[in-house]
Amino acid sequence: MIDIHCHILPEIDDGPSSLEESLVMAREAVKEGITKIIATPHHLHPSYNNKAAVVKEKVRKLNEAIQKENIPLEILPGQEVRISGDVMDGLVSGDILTLADQGKYLFVEFSSNHVSRYADKLFFQLLSQDIIPIIVHPERNHEFLKNPGLLYDLVNGGALTQITTSSLTGHLGKKIKKFTEQIIEADLTHFLASDAHNVTERTFRIREAFALVEKNYGSSKAYEFQENAELLVENQHVMGPPPQPIVKKKLLGIF
Repeated sequence: MIDIHCHILPEIDDGPSSLEESLVMAREAVKEGITKIIATPHHLHPSYNNKAAVVKEKVRKLNEAIQKENIPLEILPGQEVRISGDVMDGLVSGDILTLADQGKYLFVEFSSNHVSRYADKLFFQLLSQDIIPIIVHPERNHEFLKNPGLLYDLVNGGALTQITTSSLTGHLGKKIKKFTEQIIEADLTHFLASDAHNVTERTFRIREAFALVEKNYGSSKAYEFQENAELLVENQHVMGPPPQPIVKKKLLGIF
């Protein structure tokens, strides 16, 4: 299994603070059935900037340590890029990494409270360069939650999305869990990944989340999420069912 969103690199953002902690995460990932992880440290974030060259070197060193410890896991380079006006310039300069450094898919993060009004323009620019934006954890964005039509419009326009395992398992609250389920039901997401930062409160929960997908949506949906991650790493095209708008149900009562 491939985890396409994980903060496993040490001393680089809000993930592990040491190589030893990264190795603990690596061992936990293997227990979860994960064979490959795309390391996605924050970039263009208010608190963190991690350019491509730094990420690649950190990935190289972590892979060396993992091999030395005989842990059957491979780390691939990536970034979780906060949306800004600097994204296109960062791609040109080489400071921004596509996922697995394959040149095709790019993680895009919105702030938790806002959907940038220039997202349409940026996504159009990316798609015109044959780079597919993947919106990370849309279920945790308050504006998407309030107005899911915004998410539908972006996905219908060509963007993909990635939901988080802990959102689906309920560890981030009932409201986020419900919205995550609605996103799956409306075919508005294409990847399920951990966004793990440690092995305690922000851990992998891959097995638990995929078990829920299989139970509630069938083995075909679980397979679809797994296959999409494999296609991404292999630089192949990811396709899903046509997205549907999320219809907010109105409460009915007798007055």
